[in-house]
Amino acid sequence: MAQKSILYKNQNFDISFEIVNFHLSKTLIFLHGWGSNKALMKQVFSESFKEFRHLYIDMPGFGKSKNPPFSLDTRDYAAILSILLNEIKIEEFSIVGHSFGGKVATLLNPKELILLSSAGILKKKKLKVRMKIALSKKLNQISPALGQMFSQILRSRDVSGMSQVMYETFKKVVDEDFSGIFENFKNQAFIFWGKEDSITPLDCGEKIHSLIKKSYFFPLEGDHYFFLKQAKKIEELYFKAKSI
Repeated sequence: MAQKSILYKNQNFDISFEIVNFHLSKTLIFLHGWGSNKALMKQVFSESFKEFRHLYIDMPGFGKSKNPPFSLDTRDYAAILSILLNEIKIEEFSIVGHSFGGKVATLLNPKELILLSSAGILKKKKLKVRMKIALSKKLNQISPALGQMFSQILRSRDVSGMSQVMYETFKKVVDEDFSGIFENFKNQAFIFWGKEDSITPLDCGEKIHSLIKKSYFFPLEGDHYFFLKQAKKIEELYFKAKSI
C-alpha cells in the first residue's frame, strides 16, 4: 500500500492506493462506491482480470485516504485522481467503477469503462421525501438553527457518522445528472447491474446503456452489491463481449 500527497486547488489531498502485479503493462483501476473503500474492491477482484496490473484507490474521505479539506463534487474527485495517475505515471488504463465510483470513472475517460450499478441517472424523489426537503427549506428561512436541526434528522444512512465536509460532499454528488456525460463517452463500455438493485434501479442501467453508444449491458442476479460474489462471471462476460 502507498500514500501520495496531491496538490489540488492549493490544498493537499492524501490519497491511499495499492498496485498489484506492477510488472504487467495494461492497467485496470478499481473505484469503490460511496461509503466503501479499496479493500472491498481488492477482496472481490484480486483473483480476476489477471492479465491486468490492478490499481486500487481510496478516494478522498474513504478508507485510508483522509477527509478532503473542503467539500467536493464528482468532477473534483476525477480531477484529483487524474493528478494522481499523472504523478504515478499511469497513462493508459481501463476502469471498474461501482456506484459513485462509476461516475468518477466515466469522467476520467478510460480506454474501457466497466460500470457496476453506476450512479448518475436521477430518479424522481418520492412525494414523502420531497415534502421533507420542502419543510427543511421553509424552516431554514424561519430559523437557520431549526432548519439545521431538522436537516440533521433527515441525513441519509449513507452519510451516517461522517464528518460535515463529507456530508456537504454527499449533498453535492447525490443529485448530479450524468446523462450528458454518459452520452458523450465515446469509448467501449461494459455495464453490469443487479436485477434487484433498489439504490440504482435496473432501468438506470438500461438508460446508461442507451446513452453510451459502444456499450454492452449485463443484468445479473442480486442487489446494488451484486458483484461481491460474481467477479469471475463479470470477467467472463467482459472477455466474451470483447471477442465478438
